[in-house]
Amino acid sequence: MLTMDSEAISNDRAARRRAACLPASAQATHRRVILLKERNLAMLKQDLILRNPLRLLGYDSDDILEPGQFGAVLARAGVGKTALVIQIALNTMLRGKNVLHISLNEPVGKVAIWYKEVLGRLAHQYQVPHLDRLWDTIVGHRFIMTFQVEGFSAPKLEERLTDLTSQGIFTPHLIIIDGQPFDPEGHGALDELKRLAQKLGLPIWFTVTTHRHEAPAPDGLPIQLSPVQALFDVAIALQPVENAIHIKALKGCHLSENQPPLVLDPATMLIQGHA
Repeated sequence: MLTMDSEAISNDRAARRRAACLPASAQATHRRVILLKERNLAMLKQDLILRNPLRLLGYDSDDILEPGQFGAVLARAGVGKTALVIQIALNTMLRGKNVLHISLNEPVGKVAIWYKEVLGRLAHQYQVPHLDRLWDTIVGHRFIMTFQVEGFSAPKLEERLTDLTSQGIFTPHLIIIDGQPFDPEGHGALDELKRLAQKLGLPIWFTVTTHRHEAPAPDGLPIQLSPVQALFDVAIALQPVENAIHIKALKGCHLSENQPPLVLDPATMLIQGHA
């Protein structure tokens, strides 16, 4: 069951009572101030959307994935997979769409902190003010679920989704699955998730952990992705190179040959335009 902060509700009611007691001219000024704040927040959101570095991956659409499609972010542990998918999620949330974030590794609290930290870094990078107000307007577009790895499956996800949507609690437009195993034993689970994504018309992003010592498959793809590549429409690899983390398009991206390399800043884990 979702609950609202009682203090916030109380403050909102008190503000409405105070506004109702104002003279008509003062009430009009009060409404103008509220509308100005809302317009400023809308402009802040639009500014971040227009600065979306995911456009540098060659997409005209901010969604990248179409309904029912799979996307993968591949990297070794600790290189920035979660930070990148959270940037994808935040861009979706800024556009008023709902993101269901499923974590198979971390508790809800830790995932929630990650979101606020990444948004804070984006706001600092682009000198966006009023972070707390901005956060309050988008946090309702995110819902975090956690599962034990061994307890996660497409039928259980569908059951939980049905509970959320049937009660009007949350209806996602995008799903992120962080921590799904990509070993051979998990390929059947990916097939089931693909059928569910297509049935519900939902795009899904996965994080995929690779390992330094593993050679690529004969087709050049990481061995985790190669056997299931037919399920995936977009695949992006994060590769440490000297003092930067390069973003390499493995499948489905449209990077220009003349485009400077895209990188993650190792300090902030934010996408930069070039090394």
